[in-house]
Amino acid sequence: MTVSHSPPPSSLLMPPPPLKCCFEPVCDARTRLLILGSLPGEQSLAHQQYYANRQNRFWALLSAVLGCELTALDYPSRLQALLAAGVGLWDVVAQAQRQGSLDSRIRAHSANDLPGLLARLPALTTIAFNGGTAARLGMKALGARAASYRVVSLPSSSPAYTRPYAEKLRMWQVLCGY
Repeated sequence: MTVSHSPPPSSLLMPPPPLKCCFEPVCDARTRLLILGSLPGEQSLAHQQYYANRQNRFWALLSAVLGCELTALDYPSRLQALLAAGVGLWDVVAQAQRQGSLDSRIRAHSANDLPGLLARLPALTTIAFNGGTAARLGMKALGARAASYRVVSLPSSSPAYTRPYAEKLRMWQVLCGY
C-alpha cells in the first residue's frame, strides 16, 4: 500500500514571528502624566530608544505640548526633559510576537504590570494612550483602576497612522497643562 504525503501548508513551515520586548519605564515619583504606547517598533528596538523612527511624530508632538524643543536634544537629554516636566513613558505590552512594527501584527502578547507601576507613582493624575491598540490593551490591563485617573486616548504618533500632523497635534494638545 502506498501512502502519499502532501507537503505541509506553507504556514506550518514558517517560524513564528520574533519575540519582542518593551523597554523599562521612564518615570519617577514626580510623574504626573504617563504616556503609554503599545510596543516599540523595529527602529526603536534597534536603537534601544523610545520612538526612534524619525518618521514617528512623537517627539515633535510632545515638543509642542510641553513647549520645549525635544527633537534637537540627544536621547538621554530628551528623557531628562520629560522627567523634569513630570512626564513618563512606558508600553502596555511587555512582550509579544510581531513581524515588523505594525500594532495589527502583535500576537501572543503579555501585558506589563500597569497597576504595579501606578502604585509607585504618587503624583500621577493622567494616563495617555498613544494609539488605539495601546488604549484597548491598556484599558483592559487597568480595569477599574482607570477610574482613578484622567484617561486620554490619542491618535497614534506612528507614520503608519496617516492622519495629518496638524490634526494629530490638535488632539495631542489636550495634554497641555498636565
